[in-house]
Amino acid sequence: MRKAINKRVPAGKHRLPPLPYSYDALEPVISEDTLRMHHDYHHKAYVDGLNKAELAVAQARKEKDYTFISYWENQLAFHGSGHILHSIYWTVLAPPNAGGEPRTNTLNEINRRFGSFDNFIEQLLAATTKVEGSGWGILVWNPAWNSLEILTAEKHQNLTQWGAIPILVIDVWEHAYYLDYQYKREEYVRKILGIINWDEVERRLLLAINGKLPLYPEV
Repeated sequence: MRKAINKRVPAGKHRLPPLPYSYDALEPVISEDTLRMHHDYHHKAYVDGLNKAELAVAQARKEKDYTFISYWENQLAFHGSGHILHSIYWTVLAPPNAGGEPRTNTLNEINRRFGSFDNFIEQLLAATTKVEGSGWGILVWNPAWNSLEILTAEKHQNLTQWGAIPILVIDVWEHAYYLDYQYKREEYVRKILGIINWDEVERRLLLAINGKLPLYPEV
């Protein structure tokens, strides 16, 4: 299992995390070409954008010139959220037949909030498929009321709940699925739900329940 880091990341020093599996490991759900392009180019662009924005804000502080702070704050939100969500996305996927079934604590919390696992899957599938434009379907733990919730995000950063901790994320930007599924977003989401790494979901949930922010690998 890839180790997560808990040290401070200096401004402008974020790195693209390596995949926890080979580029072809998620086939036939996600093709090697899609995974390579998505990770090596799209995710890297968010890392680069975040580093650039952090350095620009640091320079603005140094010069006490905040003329363009609105622009750079937007870049921090967009690229930072994109980097974090992608870093989670890679870890909550597993090669076909390797992810197993939802673990005890995850299943208990799902049943408590959604009534049953089938209800949870139905809502997550619908919510994720119907994200307007590009974005994400996200299962979060919200410590404000000690419960799971399903949210969606337009782009990477809109429509969130403050303080909610991402436990499971599904990328529905077109670059995540269009080479393999074209316009068939729902088919892609259904297939993704079949390769979830439930051990990682359980780990993230237990950390969140215990008041610890789940660590992100190499972010």
